[in-house]
Amino acid sequence: MKLEITIPVLNEEETLDRQIRIVDAFLAEHFDADFQVHVLIGDNGSTDKTEAIGRALEQELERVRYINVGQRGVGLALKKCWGDSSADIIGYMDLDLATDLKHLKEAILPLAADEADLSVGSRLLKGSRVVGRTMKRAFVSRVFNLMLKTYLGVKFTDGMCGFKFLQRKQLDLLTSLGTQSDGWFYSTELLACAEHADLRLLELPITWTDDPNTKAKIGPLAIEYIQAMRDLKRKLSTAVV
Repeated sequence: MKLEITIPVLNEEETLDRQIRIVDAFLAEHFDADFQVHVLIGDNGSTDKTEAIGRALEQELERVRYINVGQRGVGLALKKCWGDSSADIIGYMDLDLATDLKHLKEAILPLAADEADLSVGSRLLKGSRVVGRTMKRAFVSRVFNLMLKTYLGVKFTDGMCGFKFLQRKQLDLLTSLGTQSDGWFYSTELLACAEHADLRLLELPITWTDDPNTKAKIGPLAIEYIQAMRDLKRKLSTAVV
C-alpha cells in the first residue's frame, strides 16, 4: 500500500528541517512494511532557504521528496503533488503539526481497508481537544463553518482543518466536480464535492494545538473563501456525478 503525505510549505527555513525530521521519525516507528510511505514537501513559491533545506532533506531521508511548485498557493501545491502521484492514498497536513501525529493511523487505516473514501480531522466534533486557540480564531472558524452549512448545505463540521486524506482513485472525480482552487479553499472543496458525490467521508475528532505564528491572515482568507464558495456553488449546481 503506497501512501504519500504532502506538506505544503512557503518560506519555512526556520522550522522545515526540524518538523520534517519529526514526521519521518514518527513514520519509521508507527508504519510497518505494509505501507510504502513518502513525505512530499510541496514548496509553493518560497524565496528563502526552504528549497535548499528541502533538497538536503530529500538527499538524506529515504521517505522525503522535495517538489518545487514554483508559484504560491496551497491548493496549487496539493494539485501538483497529488496529480503526479501513483500512490493508493494521498493526503496532507500542515508543517506546524497542529494535528497530533497520533491521528495519522486513525485516518489512514479506514482508507486502506476501503471503509472510507476520505478521512479528515475535525476540531469541532465531540471528543476533539483544541489547545492554544484564541477566542477570535475560534469564533472565525465557527462562523466560516456555519456559512458553509448555510450557503452550500454541507454536513461536515470542519472545512478548514489542515488534516485530510483520501483514496487517490477518487481524485479525478472530485476534480471534475469543482476542486480547482489554487488557495486554501481547495481542501474545503474536496469535502463539499465528496458530499455531492455521496462518497464515504469519515470525520475524526482530533487533538489540535494552534500555532501562534501561523501565516494565515483572517481578512484576506475571508474574502477568498466567500468568492470561492460562490464559485463552488455554481459549479455544483450543474455538476453531474
